[in-house]
Amino acid sequence: MLAAAMATPAAAAPEHPLLREISAAPDPAQLQTTVETLVGFGTRHSLSDTRSTKRGIGAARRWVQSRFTEIARGCGGCLAIVTPAQTLTGERVPTPTEIIDVVAIQKGDTDPSRVIVLTGHLDSRVSDPLNATSDAPGADDDASGVAVVLEAARILSRYKFPATIVYGVLSGEEQGLYGGKVLAAYAKAQNWRVEGDLNNDIVGASRGQNGVQDNTRVRLFSEGTRDTETAEEAKQRRFEGGEDDSASRNLARYTKAVAESYLPNWTVALIYRLDRFGRGGDHAAFNALGYPAVRFTENAEDYRHQHQDLRTEGGVRYGDLIEHLDFAYLAKVAATNMLAAASMASAPPPPVRVKLSGAVSPDTKISWTAAPDSAPALYRVHWRETSSSAWTHARDAGLTEALTLTNVAIDDYAFGVSSVSAEGFESPIVFPGAAGAF
Repeated sequence: MLAAAMATPAAAAPEHPLLREISAAPDPAQLQTTVETLVGFGTRHSLSDTRSTKRGIGAARRWVQSRFTEIARGCGGCLAIVTPAQTLTGERVPTPTEIIDVVAIQKGDTDPSRVIVLTGHLDSRVSDPLNATSDAPGADDDASGVAVVLEAARILSRYKFPATIVYGVLSGEEQGLYGGKVLAAYAKAQNWRVEGDLNNDIVGASRGQNGVQDNTRVRLFSEGTRDTETAEEAKQRRFEGGEDDSASRNLARYTKAVAESYLPNWTVALIYRLDRFGRGGDHAAFNALGYPAVRFTENAEDYRHQHQDLRTEGGVRYGDLIEHLDFAYLAKVAATNMLAAASMASAPPPPVRVKLSGAVSPDTKISWTAAPDSAPALYRVHWRETSSSAWTHARDAGLTEALTLTNVAIDDYAFGVSSVSAEGFESPIVFPGAAGAF
């Protein structure tokens, strides 16, 4: 067992040529072409026409599938395309309707059952959630998110990764978050070890309803305590902490750290809430099954451009129109997703069974176990003051599976462990116990 000095500042992450290359790869013109194409289908309402070749959700789905097929040809067939579906009814689906997701799977080379998912939703709507015929361009909500997913597939398919990356274009979000439920259920049925879902919903505009334009900031929402937490686990968390250290929250911290290292003048703002107040997104379905999942949303929304009939009132133009989008900004959001996904997919899996001890002692002892089929170059122990948002201190532990932090009081800090590859790619940090397990 190794010893550590109390104040060991976390070292800066090494520069990875792969991530540097990816950070500059998203193309605003490609993103704009995708959004223009999707807007051109008139409406993509989940209950709209499925047979037309030019209008409705069916035509849009087939175009997305053709785009994935085109990308797959460019990478020598590296993408497998599947269309998980469920026939559902609900408050906003009055008659049984097949909800179909279009999903491309880039299988990992050495750890294919470990999966990083990127998602956005294809469907759109106007003021009445049951109006499936009026034009609903859905440029920002959520053609912008779909554009991020397709651009990520276009770029990341050029590379090989140990873990699998999944690109999901979902339907039924506006009718009850159904597309996320379909894909999360598919992930469970396939026994995927989902390390994270990066969900993109309303990510393309840089000007808020207050008129202020800010193209330097994106919000990232994450759950605090796990959706699947049991009563016994909740009791343990109340005594030991972990309210701010779910796997989803540490996935968000990870994404922020990686993106801000490679994108200048860019802030990933961590929002400690599952979603925007009183609202929801497709990532919640992954959380409901115990998977880490987070949601990207632009810095400041303009609600005149969401869920609105196309009209002009009092000199104000309502509707989710492409003219409101900022494609240079959207490229930064796309880069943020790609950096996080590529970094996680290149790193070893996070350790498991992380445990902490040190009551009535000046020292803290932390132990862990290697994830199945994992071969990291080393493990890294992290800690921070309990009131701090970011991990501030770290100590490498080599390939041992325990570390004693001398004169670091267990009462005063939050702790976690990550796995690091020989190339320096680091996994997300795992907080001890059920509260933080991936």
